[in-house]
Amino acid sequence: MAQVYPFRAYRYNPAKADFRRVLTQPYDKITPAMQEKYYAADPHNLITVEKGRVHATDTPQDNVYTRAAAALNAWMAGDMLVADAAPCFYAYLQEYTIPGTQEKRTRVSFIGAGKLEEYEAGVVFRHERTLTGPKADRLELLRHTQTHTGQIFMIYSDASCRVDAILREVAAAGAPATDVRDEYGVAHRLWPVSDAAKIAEIQKVMAGQKLVIADGHHRYETAINYRNERRAKAGAGASADAPYERTMMTFVNTCSKELTILPTHRVVANVKDFSWEGLRGKLAAWFEIETLAGANAEERAAFMRKLVAERARRALGVYAGGGKIHLLKLKAGTDMAALLPGEEPMQRGLDVVLLHRGILEQMLGITQQAVTAEANLTYEREAATAMEAVDRGAAQAAFLLNAVDADEVMRIATAGGVMPQKSTDFFPKMLSGIALYRVDG
Repeated sequence: MAQVYPFRAYRYNPAKADFRRVLTQPYDKITPAMQEKYYAADPHNLITVEKGRVHATDTPQDNVYTRAAAALNAWMAGDMLVADAAPCFYAYLQEYTIPGTQEKRTRVSFIGAGKLEEYEAGVVFRHERTLTGPKADRLELLRHTQTHTGQIFMIYSDASCRVDAILREVAAAGAPATDVRDEYGVAHRLWPVSDAAKIAEIQKVMAGQKLVIADGHHRYETAINYRNERRAKAGAGASADAPYERTMMTFVNTCSKELTILPTHRVVANVKDFSWEGLRGKLAAWFEIETLAGANAEERAAFMRKLVAERARRALGVYAGGGKIHLLKLKAGTDMAALLPGEEPMQRGLDVVLLHRGILEQMLGITQQAVTAEANLTYEREAATAMEAVDRGAAQAAFLLNAVDADEVMRIATAGGVMPQKSTDFFPKMLSGIALYRVDG
């Protein structure tokens, strides 16, 4: 049973802040260049909190975490950040164009405080594993700021789309409290929802849902770790209704048809004795191989359309230079248990597992440890960028994938499975700072 609650978000005061100059992308998407751009945009930009500068002269008393807490407290004291008068859910609509197309969509979601659940409880599910480094950083930041600034992106599947209908009603009834377009051209609009009947209806619908973390696994597990610390400190006085028992989440219905997952292509380098002809000989046992033109942008775009069209054949693309792209289609009747030994049946149905376990590992000798260390593998959202890396000699091959379907993510995660890292790229990202959740009041 998913428990979601309204809360009094802190939000930037529109009388004092230009939303375009103070909100940021999620911390793990902020490059060094973006960090500098955010710092230059406004002294109140959330970057100081979300991903501040680390200095060589930092001390235990003056460091990235203490500076984040000091900035946040000063902004709250000076009404740069103001808490809403009443607990609310927040309708959050994002209008965007799917990259590489002219198709426009509006993703409908809402922000609320979700009860933190252990994975074993069967309410919240992960679809990938986490790394210790990012969690240690986010935990130290949370200890100092006692505030969640970024969204944990949750997906659920409700065919009735009742919550979506409520959110669209709210959006149609008046102007948004926040309306800003980010650096990628995505429009972000936010409406507080304080009506008791609407809040109750949203809670009723969500109570029957299973939640899968789409983005924010590290932040979710950090919130769990922080909650456990606070419980231990409170001892017998711990309350099940304490703010730290919940965390800020944004909920998106997979049945709304406005949810976009982009593929993440694989770029291979530094494989000893690599040759396309050698690899082709191994691939031929399992795949039909069709070679198509791919020397220019138009031909490459045509190939990507064909890759999508052949999705049902478990199609993959390989570019190893020479202006030719190779379309791999799994042969009919292939024994998937023989090709992917040790994998669960649901995992065998994923193209990304077919690539990683069947080709990269077995045929090219790229181990899971090497993948984790990115010794032979890097990732690109844009297929053109992946192929260009081969053209300029920075890579040996680019493997091109279709996007994972949201239903596949839900099905595997709720069955207790996980997917290889960077299997999903949910687009667009949710802005940090559009709402903030305090865990201490």
